[in-house]
Parts: sequence; structure tokens; C-alpha cells
Amino acid sequence: MGISAEKLKEIHKNVLYPIVRVLTEHAAGTGVVIYSAVTPDTIDKPDDDKEYESYVVTCHHVVEDAIKFVKKWSSIAKKDITVEANELVRVELFKYEKLSRCIGGTTLDAEIVAYDKPLDVALLKVKCSDKVEHVAKLYAREKGDDIKLGTSMISCGCSMAHNPFFTFGSLTSKGDQIDAKEYWMTSANIIFGNSGGPVFLEDTYEYVGNTARVATVQLGFGVDIITWMGFFIPIDSIYQFLEENYFMFVYDKTTDSKKCAELRKAKMEEEERKMSFPSPKSSLHSE
Repeated sequence: MGISAEKLKEIHKNVLYPIVRVLTEHAAGTGVVIYSAVTPDTIDKPDDDKEYESYVVTCHHVVEDAIKFVKKWSSIAKKDITVEANELVRVELFKYEKLSRCIGGTTLDAEIVAYDKPLDVALLKVKCSDKVEHVAKLYAREKGDDIKLGTSMISCGCSMAHNPFFTFGSLTSKGDQIDAKEYWMTSANIIFGNSGGPVFLEDTYEYVGNTARVATVQLGFGVDIITWMGFFIPIDSIYQFLEENYFMFVYDKTTDSKKCAELRKAKMEEEERKMSFPSPKSSLHSE
């Protein structure tokens, strides 16, 4: 089946270009830019003085080795507490000529600002104040039931740490349970390195989830990878993750990153205050 030149151009812009490679000291995976906008503090400044903030979604297992913990004195809890001291990770943005020819990339540092290990999602904030030109279009919240089996989809990622490329398939299953979390399945081929990469609707190029698992089968002493059975975290779970970690500004224009940062700070201080109270001690009484 042929694809028109215009549709290929749209796929490049909406599917290929928002993809980044995510790198840590020991791992490589994929991410997708889901937000790049002017910071609240510079929104009223002249265009040349505006600063941007950009965020990338990937999988927790891609950046897991960069998540570290240390002991630190808390002036709120009045004792040493365990806090995160995460290492920076790297995200590589790619540049293309003549639509399809990848001519290299720009590697930027990024902070791990939120993650959910059971869900296998992580959010990265790019440490650069320049605007990221290509951002994925998020599918509407709580509309997942409107996506039916057989819907055409495109998966895109850095398979085997290669430069990003896309594959075509369809939605083949909904509601699969893996580690008590819901996953959807697509026949768009994936392989190791796709983890954290997005899945898009082919018709609208809307981002509907992140690749996290691929089916395998044990054959003798070897393992075969079933590349057309790729499991991805559905978009409603991504929305829930963003809400629970106070990053609603990514999808909600009624708030902004500054307000959300204040909510996160208040939540963290509340948790520290809870640590200041001694744990209740149980006792046994004989009659």
C-alpha cells in the first residue's frame, strides 16, 4: 500500500521528529517530547528574552540506574531522611535534512523529575531554555474507550539504540494485565530500545501511549522476541501519572508549571512533617 508524499511529510513532522534517544550510564531507550512552552516567569518578556521548558516521557526502567538515594538532614522532620539524589540523564534530539536524512543530533542533559516504577513511566525535564520545535499531540483524556481494536497505529523509537524509525500496525488488544497494571498491545513491530517510545494513531498522529514491553517465548536454551506483540502503557495511565505527580500543566492550560511546582513542594513538606512524628507503638496486654 503506497503512502502519499503529503502523508509521509505529516508522519515525519508528527511521529518521527518528537522522538528522542534517552541515555544513562548503563542503558539506552526512547522518549517522546510532550511539552515545550514558555516559562511562567518569562511569558511577558520580549521574544528574545523568553525561556522555554521542555519535558520528555520515557520508561522508568530506561532511567532506573540513574535514580539514587542519600541520607539528608530535614529541618522540617528534625532528623535524617532518605531523599533522592538522581543523576542527570541525556536526551538526544535529532536533526533531519530533506525530510528523512538524519544528519546528527544534539545531546542535552535532563533531570528525572517524576517516575512510577510499577507503571514503568518516568518524566524528564530537559536542562535547556530553548524551545523544542516538535512536540507530540496528546490524545484526549478519558477517551480511551473510543479507540477500538483494529485501529491503525504507528510505533516509533530507537530500536537497538538506532536512530529513530517508525513501524506500522494496529491495536490488537486492550486490557492486558502485567504486574497488575493495564497495557494495550499493538502489532507495530518493536524491539529492545523502543522502551519509552510512543505509539500514535495513524489517522490523527495523536500520542496514545508508551511502549514498555515486548512478548518473548522460551525455545530450548534461547528466547525468541515476538516483535509484533508490543505492549504499551495507555494514554489514560500517562494522564493519571502526570496528575498524581502535579504536572497537570502539561495538558491543562488553566494551570502552569510554577503553580504545579508549589503543589509539589507543599506535598513534599507535608510528607516530611509526617516523618517528625514517632511511629505508634503497639503493646500486648494479658488479661
